[in-house]
Formats: sequence, structure tokens, C-alpha cells
Amino acid sequence: MAKTTIADVARLADVSASSVSNLLNGRSQRMRPATQERIQNAIEALGFTPSLAARQLKTGHSPFIGLIVPSVADPFFGCFARYVEEEASEKGYQVLLGNSDRNSDREKRYAEMLWGSGVRGIIFGSSLVKFDHLADLYREGMHFVSFYRSAHSGAQFIADSIGVDNIQATRLLTKHLLALGHRRIGFVSGPTDMICRLDRLEGFYKTLEEANISIDKQLVWEGANGDFGSTSFIELGRQGAHYLLSLSEPPSAIIAINDMHAFGVYAGARDLGVKVPEDLSVAGIDDIMLSAVSVTPLTTIKQPIRDIARLSVERLIDRLENDSAQEPVHLMLPSSLIVRESTSRYAGRPAR
Repeated sequence: MAKTTIADVARLADVSASSVSNLLNGRSQRMRPATQERIQNAIEALGFTPSLAARQLKTGHSPFIGLIVPSVADPFFGCFARYVEEEASEKGYQVLLGNSDRNSDREKRYAEMLWGSGVRGIIFGSSLVKFDHLADLYREGMHFVSFYRSAHSGAQFIADSIGVDNIQATRLLTKHLLALGHRRIGFVSGPTDMICRLDRLEGFYKTLEEANISIDKQLVWEGANGDFGSTSFIELGRQGAHYLLSLSEPPSAIIAINDMHAFGVYAGARDLGVKVPEDLSVAGIDDIMLSAVSVTPLTTIKQPIRDIARLSVERLIDRLENDSAQEPVHLMLPSSLIVRESTSRYAGRPAR
């Protein structure tokens, strides 16, 4: 029995083959709903499955894009991966996912594997300071859209980037806590060898300086040696809280590098009999789903994650299907402060 082709679908739906191709490749914006319905019905009636091999021969690349994130165990990146998949699917692409644990060797291996499979575009959720390990693939023709970019990135190959201003994110949180009367504010992070963490720490320092508050490096906990992957975030936040709250002059408020670290701060404070927010104000970044329903609901910075996913997919596919020599695009979308019950006015006593 001969394999069903696009021409067979077009005949049954009484449309041109190009109309069927446009629908399959996500280019149906100007197509009448009735026409779309006839094509879909014909596809289902004939059991038609597009040939990926044929499409690759025609376009020069496979209908896949890569997505490499630190770990989908982090709810933020799990959500981001889901949105990327939805946006890509609407445009006729599938997503191949890799978890890098912020390891440059793993990122390189994933990227090389994708290149060997015909993939010519990757979205990176990584925030490593250097991307030198990907330079060879870039020169060969791989396209990249990066989630993070800043002055800390240094000189490296040109790639598009779409994300938020991480300096502004911690500026918003620090100003919020200062307005509540807090002056000794702690900061819990992982090792600051990633762009987003460098930027968030910079925003914290800048805001304190503008408020004429001396920076006390004791109040910044940058993590422990060893594993600092997404599955360890809560434990790292807990360790950070233990350290900061055991200082001779502990902070009255703590900013965590992300919401998962903030939940770890909750646990560490509870271990020491410190109540949130009565004794200690806590804030995070990301506004993951749990932030609004946790006990205590978390003050945090909301990132427009769905918009970042949509624009990243659109930009990558535009490079793949149109002019790959376009000037790079660097978009910074606005983030917003979400105030919940985890932050309160300074009570005038140390968090012991």
C-alpha cells in the first residue's frame, strides 16, 4: 500500500498542496478556519504522518530545535521547557531537551549531539559566564538564543538573548525591604560564577550603596563547596539561613537567589526557632507556582516566563527559516515585584 502524501491530503481536502504544507508548518495565520478544518479532517481520515526525512532534505535542517536548561527539577525551568515546547509545536517544530546541571562539558556534548542529528538551533537556559565551549559549533552554523546576557558575559560569539534585567530584580527587592525599615539584609546565593547570580548580587550591592548602607560581606552567603544543582537548592537555602542567623549580628531580612533557595531559608529559620515574617522577612526571585500557596506566601520577583519562551522560539525559528545573517537581538523584558506575607516591617530586634 502506497504511503499517503501531502498531495493525497490536498486532493481530499480540495486545497493546494502548499496549503497543506503551510498548515503543517505553522503558517496558517491567514487561512480560513473552514479550510483548516477540511485539511485536519483529511489528515485524520488518511492517517497522514509528515515525513521528517523529506522535510530535512527540502529545508536543509530537521524540524527540531534544542533546549538545554540547568535542570527541569527546578520548577522554573520545568515550566519554561513546557512553554517552549508549546510554542515550538504551534510552529511545526519539536523540542529535544537536555539537562546540563550548569556544566560546560555536558552542554557541549548535548550541543554536538544535536548538531549531528541535524538540529541547527538551540535555546540555552544556562547562565554560565563563558560560552567559549560552544564557539566551534557557532562557527559551523549553529544558532543560539540565550536566556541570560549581561556585561559579565565578556567577549564571546554573537548570539541572540531574551530575558529579564537581573540587576533590576534585586534592586526591586532590596528597595522593598529598605522601605520596610530593614537595614541588615542578608543575601543567600549559590557560587557566583553564573551571569544571573552576578547580576542579582550587583543589584543588591548597588541599592545598598545608594541608600548609604555599608556593605557587610558577612551577610552574603555564596554556598557550600560541592553539589549546587537544582535538586540541592532547598538544602543550600537552609544552610545559608543557618549561617546568617548564627552571626553575632544577624540580618532582619534575607533575599534568596531564587524561590527554591527562599523555601530553604524558611526551613533553616524554622530549625532555629525564627518565625517568618515576625522575626525575619524573606524574599525570592522567579514566582514559581508554589510561591503563592506556600506557608507563608513568598514575596518574590515575577519573570514573564511565557513571553520569554515565545520570543525565544520565534527568534530561533526566524533565524532558521529566514535570514540567518540578521543582527543579534538582545531583549530585556520587565519583571515585577509581587509582595506577599513573607516580608513585613522591621520589628526592631535581631532575628535570633
